[in-house]
Amino acid sequence: MDFSILIQVILLIGGFALLIKGADFFVDGASNIASILKVPTIIVGLTIVALGTSAPEAAVSITSSLTGSNAMAVSNVIGSNLFNMLIIIGVATLFGDLLMEEDVLNRDLPFLVAITFLLAVFIFMGGDIIPFEGIILLVLLVGYVIYIIRNSRKTGAMSYVDKPKFSLPVSIIFIVGGLIGIVIGGDLVVNSASDIAMALGMSETLVGLTIVAIGTSLPELVTSITALKKGENDLVIGNVIGSNIFNILFVLGASSAISKITINSGILVDVAFMIVATVFCFIFGKTQEKYDKREGIFLIGLFAVYMIFAIWRN
Repeated sequence: MDFSILIQVILLIGGFALLIKGADFFVDGASNIASILKVPTIIVGLTIVALGTSAPEAAVSITSSLTGSNAMAVSNVIGSNLFNMLIIIGVATLFGDLLMEEDVLNRDLPFLVAITFLLAVFIFMGGDIIPFEGIILLVLLVGYVIYIIRNSRKTGAMSYVDKPKFSLPVSIIFIVGGLIGIVIGGDLVVNSASDIAMALGMSETLVGLTIVAIGTSLPELVTSITALKKGENDLVIGNVIGSNIFNILFVLGASSAISKITINSGILVDVAFMIVATVFCFIFGKTQEKYDKREGIFLIGLFAVYMIFAIWRN
C-alpha cells in the first residue's frame, strides 16, 4: 500500500474514533445536565441520545456540504440508513426474533416510510435539496419530537432520569470536549475519505455509501449489540428506526439548510434502493409484528447485492 494512502487510512480510523468517543462524551455530559435539571427520560432519549448517535453522520454530512463534497453528504445518510435496516436488523435476527413495540409499529415505522418518500420527492423532482426543503425536514423533526412528548404525557408514560453522576462543571467539560471531538473527527473523516477515493480511483459516492456510512453507523451497531446481550431485542428496532428518522430529518435537514446539496444523477438509484429497503422493513414488520431469522437473512442478502452493485458501478 502506498505510504500516503496508509497515512490517510490511519487518519480515517482516528477520525472515526474521535466521532464515536466525542458522541459518547457529549451524551454523557448532556444526560447528566438533564439529570441535574430533572428533565424527563423521553426528552433525553429523543434529543440528547438521538442526536448523540446521529452526531457522526451529522458531522460528516454537514462538513461535506460545507466543503462542496455533496455526493458524500447524501451518500453517507443513504448508506448509513441501509446499513442500519439491512445489516443491524438482519444480524440481530440471527440471535432471536425482534419483537415490534406498538408505538414503533404504528407510529415510527410508518413515519420513516413517509419521510423517506418525501426525501425522494425532493431529490427526484428538484435535483437538489435546497435550504427551504432542509428547513421543512427540520420542522418535521421538531413536530415529531413534540408529538411523542405530548403523547407520553397523555398516557402517563413520563419518567425521569437517575441522579446526577457528576457535577455541572464536569458535565460542561464533557459536552465541550465531545463537540470538539465530533467536529475534528468529522473533518478528518471527510478529508481522508476524499483523499483515499481520489488515490484509489473510487468515487466519493461509493466511499460515502460504504466506508464512511458503515463507520458512522458504529454507535448504532454498538448500541444494538449491547441491547442483544442484555436480551432487550425490542430495543434494536427502536434504535434503528429512530436513528434513520434522525438521519433524514436532522442530518440531511441541517446539511441542506446550511448549504444547498446538489444531487448527481448516479445517486438516484441509491435513493430508489433505500426506498425499497424501507418498504421491505415496513412490510416484514407489519405482517408478523416482528422480524424473524428468515427475514433477517433476506435483508442481509439484500445488502450484499447492493454492495456488489455499488462496487461494480464504480
